[in-house]
Amino acid sequence: MVPTSKRHRPPVVAVTGAAAGLGRAFLAHVASSADFRRVVAIDDQHGDVEGVAWRVIDVRDPLLANLLSDIDVLVHLAGDHTLDADPSERRGYNLRAAQTVLTASAAARVRRVVLVTSAMVYGAAPDNPVPLPEDAPVAAEPDSGLVGDYLEIEALVRRSLRSHPGLEVTVLRPAAVVGPGVDTVVTRHFEAPRLLTVKGCAPRWQFCHVDDLVTALKLAALGVVSGVVAVGSDGWLEQEQVEEISGLRRLELPAGLTFSTAQRLHRLGLTPAPATDLHYVVYPWVTDCASLRAVGWKPAWTNEAALEHLLELREGRHAVVGRRLSGKDATITAAAGTVAVIGTAATAAIVRRARRKRRS
Repeated sequence: MVPTSKRHRPPVVAVTGAAAGLGRAFLAHVASSADFRRVVAIDDQHGDVEGVAWRVIDVRDPLLANLLSDIDVLVHLAGDHTLDADPSERRGYNLRAAQTVLTASAAARVRRVVLVTSAMVYGAAPDNPVPLPEDAPVAAEPDSGLVGDYLEIEALVRRSLRSHPGLEVTVLRPAAVVGPGVDTVVTRHFEAPRLLTVKGCAPRWQFCHVDDLVTALKLAALGVVSGVVAVGSDGWLEQEQVEEISGLRRLELPAGLTFSTAQRLHRLGLTPAPATDLHYVVYPWVTDCASLRAVGWKPAWTNEAALEHLLELREGRHAVVGRRLSGKDATITAAAGTVAVIGTAATAAIVRRARRKRRS
């Protein structure tokens, strides 16, 4: 338990996206915590966590402000992080939700808002220092994927801080998240029969287990840490360590071929993420979690343990270049799998050209 001054009553905390995923995990963690006077759950459906006050509303509804008059801290965890979702619909939801939460919180005089983006906003590059300092510049490339969503959300935060100077906003940037139900470009990378790498550069791997993200969120909700906060396991794993732990071998390709092929596949709709997302599985983006370390926070999960858990969770799933394969396709080798995806892309392009000719 985090000590609370006798002069100050414990805050009332509200959690959006409380019925599922990270929101439910955080809600369950704080539901009976003495560090909060009361816990309020906000979602568009009633969840199964007991001992909290449920308020059912779409987080994008402007009427949200009417439900926050008694809230001291709002932890915003509602969002669409589905890798295969329509990019424009997903971004529309995520930005509208974040904008509504920030505006409604300011209108209701909520003292503090906590949001989660990703350490991906630092960008992944072959010349990144390892680790990146927490205050390193945001250098990710805007794209149609989730990284682009995170960049837009952080831009909303900066505008909100200028428009509502009385509102404190803390942004948590976790490393590659691992846990039940987590489906990302990074987790799908480990569903492949071989680990894609590019010639001349070895990635370093840092993970953030959901359990550790939850405890970091609690510290942010209590105001123990503020501003921009990186979250992840201590240190990192070298590529050779990852291969030893996973038992997976690497598939090394030239960078130009890798990214040009990935972009072509994405344009044809055969892979869910833009080519820039592949940077995060071939280049380093390890962060130094200085703010949390300074207040005595220690991750419960090591990078090794988090990776082992990720490998357990991937059982029965197979992907190549971020694309999930059917059970029939899953029996092919990594090289054949890559060729199959590229071949499908070429076939699709030929079919489209033929259709255009017929129409003309």
